Amino acid sequence: MMRCEAIHCEQIASACGGPQNAPIYFRCLRLPISYFKPIMTIIKQEDLIESVAAALQFISYYHPTDYIRHLARAYEREQSAAAKDAIAQILTNSRMCAEGKRPICQDTGIVNVFLKIGMDVRFEGFAGSITDAINEGVRRGYNNTDNKLRASVVADPQFERKNTKDNTPAVVHMEVVPGNTLDVQVAAKGGGSENKSKFVMLNPSDSLVDWVLKTVPTMGAGWCPPGMLGIGIGGTAEHAMLMAKQSLMEDLDMSDLLARGPQNKTEELRVELYEKVNALGIGAQGLGGLTTVLDIKIMMHPTHAASKPVAMIPNCAATRHAHFVMDGSGPVYMDPPSLSEWPEVHWMPDTQKSKRIDLNTLTAAEVASWTPGQTLLLNGKMLTGRDAAHKRIQDMLAKGEKLPVDFKNRVIYYVGPVDPVRDEVVGPAGPTTATRMDKFTDMMLEKTGLIAMVGKAERGPIAIESIKNHKSAYLMAVGGAAYLVSKAIKGAKVVGFADLGMEAIYEFDVSDMPVTVAVDSSGISVHNTGPKEWQERIAATIGKIPVKIG
Repeated sequence: MMRCEAIHCEQIASACGGPQNAPIYFRCLRLPISYFKPIMTIIKQEDLIESVAAALQFISYYHPTDYIRHLARAYEREQSAAAKDAIAQILTNSRMCAEGKRPICQDTGIVNVFLKIGMDVRFEGFAGSITDAINEGVRRGYNNTDNKLRASVVADPQFERKNTKDNTPAVVHMEVVPGNTLDVQVAAKGGGSENKSKFVMLNPSDSLVDWVLKTVPTMGAGWCPPGMLGIGIGGTAEHAMLMAKQSLMEDLDMSDLLARGPQNKTEELRVELYEKVNALGIGAQGLGGLTTVLDIKIMMHPTHAASKPVAMIPNCAATRHAHFVMDGSGPVYMDPPSLSEWPEVHWMPDTQKSKRIDLNTLTAAEVASWTPGQTLLLNGKMLTGRDAAHKRIQDMLAKGEKLPVDFKNRVIYYVGPVDPVRDEVVGPAGPTTATRMDKFTDMMLEKTGLIAMVGKAERGPIAIESIKNHKSAYLMAVGGAAYLVSKAIKGAKVVGFADLGMEAIYEFDVSDMPVTVAVDSSGISVHNTGPKEWQERIAATIGKIPVKIG
């Protein structure tokens, strides 16, 4: 340390308001070191744990207000009736969750945490690592008895795939930066959107725009549009992916950008991609419409002269992230948004336009009569099942074993619900991505007597062919409206594979549960016809349909 020769230490201490406040480089041997303290921020283990837990609860039921504002604008300008109805359900669900403090989506995500650790931060009282403390925050946040969140994380992903029961571990990234604070970004990333992540190693001269426009349609609707796309360009393969994920933590500002106009090349690229991706006509939930993305985010990093790594990760309609800074003063709690931020959109079942269906008396002939795009209100008892249940059913049928339930003339709902709290029958119970069950579809229709399915997004060619051959149907429920859907469920009980937790087979008793005929018995898919129609409409009327958000 430096020793000041010009003036005595007592004078320095006095000038600083006391020896304990004197800068460390003015300390000298004439005063005991105990008189002084370094200028450090102390972060205590319990404060970090509690801050992470509180943030995860907060983002489970509060959409970021920037997302709500952009989605409300998309609702106002949407001309596709199917897409507008889907957005109305998402907005209504969002308000219900904000009011009821229950999860926006049944998939409460895998936790991503980004830490920027100031070089003048010291961690105190930690029994283990920083990551251990974050995982304890995840455990506490997800097991909150007032708002239980779904545990979706499985350990040993290649072999056992056993649920960890508390949604740990989180995926944690740390960076040491100048300063004396701990900057924390927390996100809960749903599987439906994470599964649509893309990466490519382009040649330096290749067109990024062309790759994006070619790739987005291959992502289908399992990522629950309208949402946003995060794009990372440069660095190395893994860094491009990291930048794409980090960009999704930024606030949506496309509305402001379009209003003021782009001011640099990156902003010009964002606007170009925003307009061209929306011109694809994919629309909300892939049903065809004007808005597929609400914003495009781009992060870049210098890269090798021979390379142009590009990553693209979507954020879904249940976009969930929070940002807070710890300064050593204790745990951080975020202020709830005002409900005035939400538009006056209150979706209700339309019994005049939608057909009520009695699942208890449903026949194959009635299923065959449904038409593409027709909206239905389901009533009666349906079974549930998703990935793990279908795999076990497949194994049991191969061994000639009896199934725990009879699927004949029944409808199955692809869902993994949140556990109920208080007086709930079931927690939020929105649909999961249906394409993951495509390889099981023919087996279920042929060998179990199943006559229809309910899920999220499109079906692939194999499933569509099977639906056509068996004169079955696939019904689509809106992803991102899980709490709204759960209100239509009046009874719920586990009837098979209880050991699978949220992937068990339930029997739901539903009342006016809203669905759309997405694939009819002749194999016509609205996820093919809808986007095609709206892409042609947008192309034909460009300049008439408002592309920019006013």
